Amino acid sequence: LLGTGIEEGEGQLPTDISLYQNYPNPFNPTTSIRYGINNATNVRLDVFNMLGQHVATLVDEQKAAGFYSINFDASQFSSGLYIYRIMANGNQQFKKMTLIK
Repeated sequence: LLGTGIEEGEGQLPTDISLYQNYPNPFNPTTSIRYGINNATNVRLDVFNMLGQHVATLVDEQKAAGFYSINFDASQFSSGLYIYRIMANGNQQFKKMTLIK
């Protein structure tokens, strides 16, 4: 895949729950994670290490339909591969990200 940028038309809403690749990736020490939800729901965005241990909750709240971006500051974490997961409307999606210090 070439680009990691997501371009959405103004005023458009997502048609489904979408979790996009963080940018930049690899990163040090911060990265941006973008996601979209297609209707108002409780959204939870968590980060796990490769042992499956929960290391951070970035979002855990009711959100309106739309696209969102959140910054993740991993300055307190070790270099390595991490998994981030979105849960909304009974669905979940996962992506990998790499922290290099």
